[in-house]
Parts: sequence; structure tokens; C-alpha cells
Amino acid sequence: MSKPVAIITGASRGIGRGIATELAKSHSLVATYRGRLDAAESLRAETGAEIIQCDIGNGEDRARLLAFTREKFGRLDLLVNNAGMAPRVRADMLAATEESFDELINTNLKGPHFLTQAAANWMAEQGDGRIVFVTSISAYTASVNRADYCISKAGLAMSVSLYATRLAEKGIKVFEIRPGIIRTDMISAVESVYEEKIANGLLPQRRMGETSDIAKAVRGIADGLLDYSTGQVLNVDGGFHLRSL
Repeated sequence: MSKPVAIITGASRGIGRGIATELAKSHSLVATYRGRLDAAESLRAETGAEIIQCDIGNGEDRARLLAFTREKFGRLDLLVNNAGMAPRVRADMLAATEESFDELINTNLKGPHFLTQAAANWMAEQGDGRIVFVTSISAYTASVNRADYCISKAGLAMSVSLYATRLAEKGIKVFEIRPGIIRTDMISAVESVYEEKIANGLLPQRRMGETSDIAKAVRGIADGLLDYSTGQVLNVDGGFHLRSL
């Protein structure tokens, strides 16, 4: 029997790479990258993944990604919407630019929303499938120096709920993984600040998350362990979401 097939967007680095490394144990992979061909090629060497350049905010690129996957494998069992970006400049929301807002909405929200639309129609032909959205604690946590990022992730969280509701009758399960503070190059410039906050009690579990923590959550979904929990939000955040007094 052939392996199930997974698309992982933004897989060349960070959380996406961690997910790809885990899923390569069981799935045939199509891994996207936007600019870092070197990182994508090293992922291919490490995991055997098919790699394809894709700007997730570009409709032609999304169509090309799905066409490549259909031609190469003929099916799609799992879509992991991981690709996303932080603002190029962290700016107070009273000064942040419309250009930054448009870029983040296009990449972090519009792109995965419409990739999922196309993938869901394909999965509906098959009668099954699983879809994962990697969002962020920024979906509900206000950071006034990156409002565009927070708004994009909050919108993506609603996209999860909408797709989970719409696709349940078609046998397609949809999940949200909401990472907390994860050690990646996205936070490298402020990693020491986060480490200090964690040491001072920001997180009940007093350590920064690793990409492998997110990958383990995707593993449970990929293996069908949560198939009766469509629409579920998995907080992989060291307990950040807890409220205590």
C-alpha cells in the first residue's frame, strides 16, 4: 500500500521543517518554500520530500502546488497550512503601514484560506482527508507592535471553525494548532527577552517550546487519533492559555 500524502507549506525552516521531519516517517511529502532554496534542498536530502517553490499568497502558485501533487501522487490525505510570516518591521499600531497589513493578510490569512478551499474540494472527491492550520497564541493575545500579525492569525482561527463546520459532512476533519513561544528564527532577535519572561513565570511550564512539540501534535492528527474532534484547537504553548489567580 502506498504511503498517505501530505502537503506542508512553509516547510523549509522552523515549525514547518519540524513537522516535515516528523511526517516523513509515515507520509509522502510535498514541502513548499518561498525564498530559501538552500533550506528546501537540505530538507529534501534529509526527508525525501518533494519540494516546490510557492508563495502561498499567490493564486497561481497555489494552483500549481495542487496540480503538482495531483500529478505526482494522485491523492491528498493531509494538508498542513503552516506558511506564514511576521511583520518585516515591528511597529506600533498607530504607525504601522497599510503595506505591511496587506502583506500579512495576504500571506497568513488569504493564502491558506483559499489553498484550503481548493484542497477541500479535492478531498471531497476522495471522501476523506485531514486539514491542519498552524495559527498562534497571537490569535487572541494583543501585541500592539504587530497588530497586523495578530489580526491575520485571529482571522485564520475563524477560518478553521468555518471549514470544520462546512467539511464535517464530507468526512474531512479540520484542526487548529495554536503554538506559543517556539524557538525558531522568527523570534531569534527577541529570544533572550522571551527566555527572561519565561524564567519569571510567563509560562506555567517554564521552558520555550521546540518545533518538535508542534510536530507531535500534528502526528496525533495525522494518525487519526483526533478524528472525532474536528474543529478542535490544540494549544501547544506551555500552558500560556491558562488563566490563574
